[in-house]
Amino acid sequence: MSCGHPHDDCASVLEHVYEYIDHEMEDDDCATVQQHLDDCSPCLAEYGLEQAVKSLVHRCCSETAPDELRAKVLSKIRQVQEGAAADVRCVPVESVDSAQPSDDAAAAKQSPALS
Repeated sequence: MSCGHPHDDCASVLEHVYEYIDHEMEDDDCATVQQHLDDCSPCLAEYGLEQAVKSLVHRCCSETAPDELRAKVLSKIRQVQEGAAADVRCVPVESVDSAQPSDDAAAAKQSPALS
């Protein structure tokens, strides 16, 4: 039976309410939360709100994109991946191996860093 008044452990229960909703708690912890919700109407109301939000998000986000849209997106992803791979292939290995450090980089290697 609900007393209608918050209890000392309300913050702890509400902190773990999603774990309770998703059945991701140990049985003992689940029983403790259930007992608290049975006794505390403010937490029960909060639990109901959180459960409703989670249900709404699940319903709204469970749709899949139309096949035509999925095909266009996958095609664009492949084009970008192929373009990136082509950019990497365009850099000659010799130019990477023979690159000389700049005068600033060489000077930095010779003089110790100031702290």
